[in-house]
Amino acid sequence: MAVAGGRPRVPWASDPFKTRGRKFPEPDDSRNPFRRDCDRIIHSTAFRRLKYKTQVFVFHEGDHFRTRLSHTLEVAQVARSVARALGLDEDLAEALALAHDLGHPPFAHAGERALDACLAAHGGFDHNAQSLRVVTRLERRYAAFDGLNLTWETLEGIAKHNGPLTDAAGRGIGRYAGGLPHAVVVHSAAQDLELSRFAGPEAQVAAVSDDVAYDVHDLDDGLRAGFFALEDIAGLPLVGEALVEVEARYPGLERARVATEVMRRVITRLIEDVVRETDRQAQAAGVGSADAVRCLGRPVVGFSPEMQRAEAQIKAFLFARMYRHARVQRVMDEAQSVVRDLFGHFLAQPDDMPEGWRMGLDASDRTQRARRVADYIAGMTDRYALDQHARFFDTTPDLR
Repeated sequence: MAVAGGRPRVPWASDPFKTRGRKFPEPDDSRNPFRRDCDRIIHSTAFRRLKYKTQVFVFHEGDHFRTRLSHTLEVAQVARSVARALGLDEDLAEALALAHDLGHPPFAHAGERALDACLAAHGGFDHNAQSLRVVTRLERRYAAFDGLNLTWETLEGIAKHNGPLTDAAGRGIGRYAGGLPHAVVVHSAAQDLELSRFAGPEAQVAAVSDDVAYDVHDLDDGLRAGFFALEDIAGLPLVGEALVEVEARYPGLERARVATEVMRRVITRLIEDVVRETDRQAQAAGVGSADAVRCLGRPVVGFSPEMQRAEAQIKAFLFARMYRHARVQRVMDEAQSVVRDLFGHFLAQPDDMPEGWRMGLDASDRTQRARRVADYIAGMTDRYALDQHARFFDTTPDLR
């Protein structure tokens, strides 16, 4: 099935005109509610800061490596393509893709690990939950409310695009078996996001689009960084087939263009597999509404079993040859020390934070202070974190 053509809206797509609404009611304007969510996310401060947050390489290591912002835009492009091909709501899929990494701290998962350790006694830190916190509390742009006042469907998708967070009794499951993230607990007290059910179809599209985008583009960045060559990835499923095709059709083509052509073919095959498999799953389940998708008890959007195995091999290769590369590990270890140092400093000296972050702090409430410090640090870009570290410490690493 061709992805580009799209199809009419399917019955199990989310309907923007039947949204469960916003926490704070607002009058309608010329946009549909999901398009309005997209626009609010794009105009948010947190979205702009993604430009200087690490994907794999710290922002100053090269102008052509992905940042958290360029990764987010690539996820949004894939999500729109998949949603269009399936007849789902493109605006909601795009909104969820745009918002999915808003809670990432500086220095990617290294920063997240550091903050999680710093907050071990205060509920830990989780970037997905922090994305929810950003759009419901930390963005302060509007006169009538904190956050962006997004629709229920967008908030639900941000919170659980990777699957349910609890069982039917409200106990955390999977990675949250030890307890739900603080931000989720706080928001759930005010608004029920039905944490024991799967998210709607567009949220599932955003989740698989994240996998598609970072699998392919991390391969591309790894090639650019010289961590491996095309010959090293020729044995990977999808990649090897695409390489044979490109070299047969374009003999003598310069290697940089060969790599680009290979990645184009790989990403297309991943997307087409998702569309075919999702069609098959939806038809087999007989889902007739977005709520039916939520109640199904399993994802309806995803890769075929064969593609799951192929995609897992790509991830395993990247883990061994890129994410655990000595250079990346050294930089990320140093980055974690930057985050730990900043957390310890601001926890002991909260007056060194900007005035807006100090206001309302209870000197006797260590958990409140720790969470406020974590919110402040999580919002930092890589370069701002390094600048702040240099203000208070004499040993700021170069991170190269």
